[in-house]
Amino acid sequence: MFVKGQIFYFTPFYLKNGNTSKNKYFIVLKTIANNVIVASLPKSVNIAPTLIDKLHGCINQDDRCFNCYAFEAKKVITNNGFSFPISTYLYGNEVETYNIDVLASVYQIENIDYKIIGTLTSQEYENIYTCLQNSSSIKRGIKKLL
Repeated sequence: MFVKGQIFYFTPFYLKNGNTSKNKYFIVLKTIANNVIVASLPKSVNIAPTLIDKLHGCINQDDRCFNCYAFEAKKVITNNGFSFPISTYLYGNEVETYNIDVLASVYQIENIDYKIIGTLTSQEYENIYTCLQNSSSIKRGIKKLL
């Protein structure tokens, strides 16, 4: 469980900041020492419509401290043919670390607490990883882990 490139769907996901839990996708970017993962929770909300100028791929504007990876609606991104139903955005400043043991204790039952959606294609994973690694807007601690 928690292999790089995997997409999970948690029903619901309990947010670190204590906000109301909600169903969320979760993309595993890297596992470290088998107890911490660097992951992102993509959103369907375009929080910067004037900065997002493409349907799919990396948008990085260091001068504006903005980094985003856009997923075009219905564009296949996994080895099993999964695509997000609507345009979805992975914001670099929202990439976080999560403890695997804590996640495993909260989300215990596959297909009830969570679903494994699929694994990103190698090209899609590399594009996302490179997008985040090359951005100056990623949190320093996260960038070091990547």
